[in-house]
Amino acid sequence: MKYIWLVAGLVFSATTFADERPVASKELVLEYKAYCAELAEDEGTDGLSLDDYLLSCINEELDIEGYQPVKSVPR
Repeated sequence: MKYIWLVAGLVFSATTFADERPVASKELVLEYKAYCAELAEDEGTDGLSLDDYLLSCINEELDIEGYQPVKSVPR
């Protein structure tokens, strides 16, 4: 029974940690979108659709800076 509580505690602490990262401002996300669009134009999208590439690239940049990922590419 104590193993169940241990696992539950670890899961809870992992989800709490993820929520502690700040949410990036829309302006910052749009800056990363423009940056990633330039990368896509210069280097290609590695076979991904442009939206999939942009989302991956934006989230990579946000992760590096310590922000929560976004769920979709802002328009």
